[in-house]
Amino acid sequence: MTQPLNTAARRLVETLVMNGVDRVFCVPGESYLAVLDALADVSDKIQVIACRHEAGAANMAEAYGKLTGKPGICMVTRGPGATHASIGVHTAHQDSTPMILFVGQIALTDRGRGAFQEVDYREVFGGLAKWATELESPDRTVEVVERAFSTALQGRMGPVVVALPEDILHEDGGPSPVRPVVPAKAALDPAFVAALQDRLSKAERPLLVLGGSGWTDEATTAIADWSERLGLPVALSFRRKDLVSNDRPNYAGDLGLGPNPKLIARVKDADLLIVIGARMGENPTQGYTLLDRTQTIHKLVHTHPGPEEIGRVWPVLLGATADNSLAALAISSIEPGRTWTDVAQAAHADYQAFIAPVSVTGAVNMSEVIRTLTDVLPADAILTNGAGNFAAWLHRFHRHTARRTQLAPTSGAMGYGYPAAVAAKSVHPDRDVICIAGDGDYLMTGQEIATAVQYGINAVVVIVDNGTYGTIRMHQETHYSGAERVIATDLKNPDFVRYAEAFGAFGIRCERTEDFPAALEAARNAGRPAVVHLITSAEDIAPNRTITGLRSQ
Repeated sequence: MTQPLNTAARRLVETLVMNGVDRVFCVPGESYLAVLDALADVSDKIQVIACRHEAGAANMAEAYGKLTGKPGICMVTRGPGATHASIGVHTAHQDSTPMILFVGQIALTDRGRGAFQEVDYREVFGGLAKWATELESPDRTVEVVERAFSTALQGRMGPVVVALPEDILHEDGGPSPVRPVVPAKAALDPAFVAALQDRLSKAERPLLVLGGSGWTDEATTAIADWSERLGLPVALSFRRKDLVSNDRPNYAGDLGLGPNPKLIARVKDADLLIVIGARMGENPTQGYTLLDRTQTIHKLVHTHPGPEEIGRVWPVLLGATADNSLAALAISSIEPGRTWTDVAQAAHADYQAFIAPVSVTGAVNMSEVIRTLTDVLPADAILTNGAGNFAAWLHRFHRHTARRTQLAPTSGAMGYGYPAAVAAKSVHPDRDVICIAGDGDYLMTGQEIATAVQYGINAVVVIVDNGTYGTIRMHQETHYSGAERVIATDLKNPDFVRYAEAFGAFGIRCERTEDFPAALEAARNAGRPAVVHLITSAEDIAPNRTITGLRSQ
């Protein structure tokens, strides 16, 4: 069947093209066949990457949005397809990532009948997405899709879900799009900047914290140069380590899981805390214990694109709703009339001491492995990961020195890292893209290695195999100590080298720290997707923590 030129499906695809979409991550479904057919006509503009699971596709779209700042586009079918993809929507919401999920839907004429795979997407995604809607009038297709772009990009960025009834897609889609969406951005009030300048000029122990999404290179450079010139220590929020070069002399570390105790002390001791973009949620505030509500009203200066985040948990001294980059550029113009160089040098010295390799009991020292990555890879190499104790080694010991080099879920989603690496390598085929994945983490989306092979996306994954769900095992050992209390955390894994080879990828096994550099080099030069199967010991459950030590406590 040849589709007419004016259908809603074609108008949807025209709007994607108008807004600069260059790839769509999907699992095909009969419920949106008309859209897939329309995409076939723009294959020179939009690459369609068909994935092996909707969770993989959604994670790829989220990673694309995080990497590029443009909405990642995911398309899935109704019912199970949508619920499988919900993990990517949740991550995009938690991580403030622009993303649009298009979901095929039952025909409007069948709605409410309990039709095959029928789901009310407004209800299901209402708490996960910034906006969840259903296309009900075909002539409003362009309006709805343009609103999806605006919603994903404006204020605190996030995901949008648009359901597409299959009968609507074949009808007249109304007018074509005229121009791309230009998101509105709020700037700081000059009075706010003046008030901050006054407070900063009187501060003895100030600390700058950066986080969130939507940052431009101009803004991150400006705020980094400004803080370095003033000797103002800068810390980064959870899994935002690529906002500022970790080698800058005023870099103090990141507020993630297992942070530097000296950085924690520095935050508590600060008499002025300037937070741009970070929500200061559970993880960066160490379970909401790092700050004191009775004190933040006297020292917390908080800017965020979403007005709902100002005062959400912490009362503020000064608060403002503004785009992160515009806020940073305005604050970078402040001249407080003093510097804190000695404070910054001490903070950076504490950070450098914290990232020195540590000793382990097993044959593979993950702190040395991560140090190898830092030493060998180019500055623009992209590192991705999902969730698990293995990530603690990466976040603590790897130094990010360039922007857009970290893709990691603040949502704590397992299975994120490998799809993220596939998405990143598809965008930047000439850059090194390395996924660090736990064994349990990897097999949640490991089938996407088939996608990587199919499309020639040569990402490398280092599978850190300790035969356990490490984070949960650590908590078991901490709270219910004893080998007889270990339950549901042991893993029986495949030979990941043979697993990779079965898909047509490259695989290599590594069992000693000293063998890792050669294994990494072989994987990087394989000319196809690659797996490094890294055998580690569960005894070394986290940096400076062992199973034996946890039991003895």
